[in-house]
Amino acid sequence: VQLQASGGGLAQAGGSLTLSCAASGRTISNYAMGWFRQAPGKEREFAAAISWRSGDNTYYADSVKGRFTISRDNDRNTVYLQMNSLKPEDTAVYYCASKLGSALAMGAGKNIDYWGKGTLVTVSS
Repeated sequence: VQLQASGGGLAQAGGSLTLSCAASGRTISNYAMGWFRQAPGKEREFAAAISWRSGDNTYYADSVKGRFTISRDNDRNTVYLQMNSLKPEDTAVYYCASKLGSALAMGAGKNIDYWGKGTLVTVSS
């Protein structure tokens, strides 16, 4: 599976952005999907994940809970991250990832099957 994230850019604090992750090479319906982010000078961290197939289960890092929403469209082979009420501390390169198995287990960032190239999100104060 090749994953390509897009939709990053510059936003003001309090604003919104929507990231997309388009997959190719294989259907993502059987994969849990997730978003991670890496701020300048920091390690990559988990942001959000969604379960395979229908995506009935979603999981969020405490830092984004209530502001970010992950969703998936298996027909388009795409995963989204709607980001609202953005804060300067949300500034990071955002990566999408896929994993066979539990979306809950993605939080540890281990045993990820595929990583996409990142997209930069910059939030100004």
